[in-house]
Amino acid sequence: MSSNIVWHEASITKTERRTQNKHHSFILWFTGLSASGKSSVANAFARTLFERGNQAFVLDGDNVRHGLNNDLGFDEVSRKENIRRIGEVSKLFVESGQIVLTAFISPYRQDRQVVRQLVEEGEFLEVYVKCSVETCEQRDPKGLYKKARNAEIANFTGISAPYEEPEHPEFILDTERYSIEDCVEQLTSFLTDKGYI
Repeated sequence: MSSNIVWHEASITKTERRTQNKHHSFILWFTGLSASGKSSVANAFARTLFERGNQAFVLDGDNVRHGLNNDLGFDEVSRKENIRRIGEVSKLFVESGQIVLTAFISPYRQDRQVVRQLVEEGEFLEVYVKCSVETCEQRDPKGLYKKARNAEIANFTGISAPYEEPEHPEFILDTERYSIEDCVEQLTSFLTDKGYI
């Protein structure tokens, strides 16, 4: 990093933005296997937050790779850089007083921990979207598991690349047992009880 770069303080603080928005700003980090339901739950919950008047935005793994991260592959180094960049973008959303919902496989615990350390205590909530690889493979909405089984996709999480389950997530959503609507209700209750929304 250049020594000629100096941090410029913003004229509006995070606290002021939170006060105006009437809610906490934080990252809801949805992690889980492909087809576990991360994007579906995140988007359904974002709609609920929007209808409540909360400022929220979804960062989706595939969508981000169409733009910001379109130069990255799926090897371990690229995956780490993918999550690092998303962490930095998520931090900006938190500073802007918004709730950011991120839907990324983010298979490595260390990478998720790096993002947690970017923000203050209570601003990173890891949500484990729990679903077995067998069920995810049965769903396979994008046909990716089939391609991975046919060796058409290398480094596919859960098949030819590892997924490290969260050890102490703030919240677990079991999408094998519960519908998207149920998961949204669970998240709403959890965050309301914490005073975040």
